[in-house]
Amino acid sequence: MKDTSKKRKFRLKVPNTYLLIFSILILIAASTWFIPGGRYDRELINGTEVVVPGSFHYIEKNPQGIGDLFSSPIKGFDEAALIIGFVLIVGGAFFVLQQTDAINALIRKLARAYKTSKTMRVMFLPVLVTLFSLAGATFGMNEEIIPFVLIFVPISLALGYDSIIGVAIPLVGAHVGFASAFLNPFNVGIAQGLTGVPIFSGIGYRLVVWFIINLFAVLFLVYYERKLKKDPTISPMYEEDLERRKSEVFEDNSEETKFSPRHKLVLLTFIGSLIMLVVGVIEFGWYIEEIAALFFVMGIVVGLIGGLKSEEIIKGFIEGAKDLVGTAFIIALARATLVLARDGQIIDTMLYSLSPIIESSSPIYASQKMFIIQAIINFFVHSGSGQAALTMPIMAPLADLVGVTRQTSILAFQLGELTNIIIPTSGVTIGALTMARVPWGKWARWVLPLQIILMLVALLLLIPPYFLQW
Repeated sequence: MKDTSKKRKFRLKVPNTYLLIFSILILIAASTWFIPGGRYDRELINGTEVVVPGSFHYIEKNPQGIGDLFSSPIKGFDEAALIIGFVLIVGGAFFVLQQTDAINALIRKLARAYKTSKTMRVMFLPVLVTLFSLAGATFGMNEEIIPFVLIFVPISLALGYDSIIGVAIPLVGAHVGFASAFLNPFNVGIAQGLTGVPIFSGIGYRLVVWFIINLFAVLFLVYYERKLKKDPTISPMYEEDLERRKSEVFEDNSEETKFSPRHKLVLLTFIGSLIMLVVGVIEFGWYIEEIAALFFVMGIVVGLIGGLKSEEIIKGFIEGAKDLVGTAFIIALARATLVLARDGQIIDTMLYSLSPIIESSSPIYASQKMFIIQAIINFFVHSGSGQAALTMPIMAPLADLVGVTRQTSILAFQLGELTNIIIPTSGVTIGALTMARVPWGKWARWVLPLQIILMLVALLLLIPPYFLQW
């Protein structure tokens, strides 16, 4: 029995997230000494800097030394300053929101409704994941998921789930929607514009792709939810969540706080802010600056409505931001991976080296290899628009040569972003996990089966376009 206990503890041990990402930084820095330097020429097309096909040339390599390695995190802070500032402001705003007790009162109300309503128990996960997936598929929800982590983790704990589900609802939902998008201007729109394909054309098959990808994500979460209900100890976060329930979620439901009119007004203000966020992103092209300003104002307004004094609101912003300093470090480290690869001049060389691999006797295999290559590139460049600008001007002409339609090459590029649910170099993914206090190692172990399933489904979904001449 003693040996079994020791083995179980060993299995639960996972690498520290900071150590993991820094190890990746070391590997990237080392690779700049062996991979030749190279560069494609760039040109501006409709205001977007894109690669000129056929312009690759080797340049003097720029190996990244010890100094570069240790200075890359501060450069990561510089290049990720907007998203780091966004996270800190959002954290402060949500701390103020939590101080009003409106969220806590809502959680208790949801927990009671969940216990009495079978419909809610059945539809809770499918509906929420699908809503986030639609947001990713239409207006490209990405960084915007971060505030929702602070909402869904405590709700999930209160409803008897775990913090894994709490972070998976917005993170998996939005990311699979983004990767299988049908109206997302940041990947589909830009990629089609760069390759001469009519904007948002081919929407019929993309809707099918989105539905199937989203269905598998929902089924995976529902399957896990049912297993979790039977045996809560299967959760990778079981022990941590026990402690969180004691300290954050209400132990004594007999002393429930009434869901007061003031609570309702606070939550209506919060919901109104989220509606403004969606409208701002879709109609006015808001990005991180505008969204951060929206949450900053929201924090002040809900604090005043919730009856907090000005000193309490200020202290709430400071405390909320302070709690997320670790998240800021993680985001900076994740961005530093791109800094090292770019400064080492190896990103274009890798793309050039991978391109000939696409050639195949079958257009189907060629499109599938495009997908795998895009997934590899996504490890380093996980911005939808950035990856489109880097790869599509090269992939589109290659697609013509190997008998793959440009529409299919765009789909392969999109689906490559499915790896965003697991890669530790994504600032959004790592930031969301850190805010949820879910170590990347535990998350990766949990989400890996879903990642494998989605990759296999993606390979299969690249077959019909050949027969449909899509």
